[in-house]
Amino acid sequence: MSRTTVATIHLGALRHNLARLKTMAAPARVMAVVKADAYGHGLERVARALGSEAECFAVAALGDGLRLRAAGHRQRIVVLSGPDNAGDLAEMQRLQLEATIHHEAQLPWLAAMASARGRLRVWLKVDSGMHRLGFAPERVAAVHAQLAAMAGVDPEIGLLTHFSDSEVFGGAQTPAQIARFAAVTDSFAGPRSLSNSAAVLGWPDARGDWVRTGGLLYGLSVVDGKCGADFGFRPAMTLSTRLIAINRIGRGERIGYNGTWTCPEDMPVGVAAVGYGDGYPRSVAAGTPVLVGDRRVVLIGRVSMDLITLDLRDAPEAKIGDRVTLWGSQLPVETIAAAAGTISYDLTCGMTRRVLFVEDEG
Repeated sequence: MSRTTVATIHLGALRHNLARLKTMAAPARVMAVVKADAYGHGLERVARALGSEAECFAVAALGDGLRLRAAGHRQRIVVLSGPDNAGDLAEMQRLQLEATIHHEAQLPWLAAMASARGRLRVWLKVDSGMHRLGFAPERVAAVHAQLAAMAGVDPEIGLLTHFSDSEVFGGAQTPAQIARFAAVTDSFAGPRSLSNSAAVLGWPDARGDWVRTGGLLYGLSVVDGKCGADFGFRPAMTLSTRLIAINRIGRGERIGYNGTWTCPEDMPVGVAAVGYGDGYPRSVAAGTPVLVGDRRVVLIGRVSMDLITLDLRDAPEAKIGDRVTLWGSQLPVETIAAAAGTISYDLTCGMTRRVLFVEDEG
């Protein structure tokens, strides 16, 4: 039998979230970001659930675009990292993918590209302050002119950038990036794409023509102290398992590896079949909330590879076989991420192959 750790993917939540994003972003259009296997939710599963309601998908790599085309999806697909080598361009043309151009090394590949396969749609990426990928502002005009002169490049050149801390509402960095992007692109035609999920929430002046939304599509937030539900989005993943043991442990006894938690009294301790081998973070500390049935209890001791231990004093009716929820609609993944010192995206992307994925229409 497979382990009892299950990631339930809520297809109705995905559709709800996309519809809400469209309403919030209008008149801008929405690129549904499905990179990293759709933030751990399953690339093909998410694309199938969204169907024709998704006007455009955004992926990190060519291979993801290939998977979407193989699954029959004909929407626009933007490859956010663009071509990794010259050979990628012919495949992008064949699959009718759109390439983000972000580095000088890509320009000679494009110049040598055979136009007989069809013109390639490209997005020119501007480094407005993230300092990761993109052309420096002083290079943008020259690069745009080079692209416009290439026979194999579609004449409609998109312009995009990426924000470094758009989740900091009221901060100074995002307005500076917006202004820097505008200063170097205002003289060009073509669609603009600036906003990620957090910017859709907090920076309406940055909508542009297309928003690129990943986290909110899955009901996830990176805004400090807020979960997706606080903004009207529904979590698309519930991670659950089962209680496989209940032990009566005496006062003064230590729990788990290195005995980091000591029982303050004689008490019931539950054992649930989940651990860092499934993707539940080892870094969470004692006191992290978990649901047993509908009762909130807390983790005690260290997370191990296959198991966690729980303080069941607040769930005296608990029994072996009860459902244990690690995150979901009643226990936001953002809460667990905060306890782990990370963000919700990290947790949903971290599910391992031994977790059973099931679909739910809710």
